[in-house]
Amino acid sequence: MTNTLQSPAVQKVLDRLFEDAKRDDDVRSPGGDGFSYESATAQERADALAGIYMPISAAGGALLYSLVRAARPTTVVEFGTSYGISTIYLAAAVADNGIGQVLTTELSETKIAAAQANLTEAGVANQVKILPGDALTTLADVPGPIGLLLLDGWKDLCLPVLRLLEDRLAPGALVVADDITFTTMSDYLTYVRTPTNGYVTTEFPVEDGMEISCRT
Repeated sequence: MTNTLQSPAVQKVLDRLFEDAKRDDDVRSPGGDGFSYESATAQERADALAGIYMPISAAGGALLYSLVRAARPTTVVEFGTSYGISTIYLAAAVADNGIGQVLTTELSETKIAAAQANLTEAGVANQVKILPGDALTTLADVPGPIGLLLLDGWKDLCLPVLRLLEDRLAPGALVVADDITFTTMSDYLTYVRTPTNGYVTTEFPVEDGMEISCRT
């Protein structure tokens, strides 16, 4: 049975990216001392953090791979490409399933170029289409049914992105949200944990937490 995650090309790229991501705390934001993330636009935030990876954990990536392999979605949507670490896990699973495509969206031009190069080096670029721009615009016309949705962009936009795509989620679709320990995820968590909104949801204990929700 094929496991693209174990291929030398994918392992080499992931090892390099995770090592580079360890320096996130040492990267100074170009926004300056007077820069406020709370009042900045999404584009301003993306530009200010263009050099910061903000990756999922390796355990979270392995979980994503497993979920895609098991669910076999024809359309996977990712909010927040960054440098493409999570995208590689998703694309590897799609490649091994032999069916499907990953549609991922990113606002930073720097990160788009880097992610495309990383996907190409890992050998999984054919499974991915990067949509450049604001997710609320780029994802507006994404066709359904969406079988798996990964929310890993700006935390205050995770709920708006989910609501934007909700009518295109397949019955039983999986919605995975990363970094649920962040206070800015509180509205999102309240929404998916309210049964009348149509989800069965579970917190998964990986770094910074993941919420896995099934669209019922």
